[in-house]
Amino acid sequence: MDLCTDKCIHEVEVAKTLKSLPAQEEIVEMAEIFKALSDPSRLKIVLALLNGEHCVCDIAAICHQTESAISHQLRILRTLKIVKNKREGKIVYYTLDDDHVISLIHMSLAHVKH
Repeated sequence: MDLCTDKCIHEVEVAKTLKSLPAQEEIVEMAEIFKALSDPSRLKIVLALLNGEHCVCDIAAICHQTESAISHQLRILRTLKIVKNKREGKIVYYTLDDDHVISLIHMSLAHVKH
């Protein structure tokens, strides 16, 4: 186990680190994003959307799930601004919300393959 043998707190370093941490609200929002992406079904949806937009029917086929199940997962991802949608007639298309999400997915995939 990694424990300090001398109980001391490096006050300057601790203060510096505390100052650099995001606000608690931002930490909670970040945790929600990671929690959403920790679900294999939602992660597979996000990975599918790396290739471009897809409608719910296409995502359901890619993920081997019902459209209803995919819609439920997309609702969660949309709430967290991980995906966005646009309607064309009766069809709703989904894409990743922004480049930050794309970078996050690419970096985690690179980390796994490393």
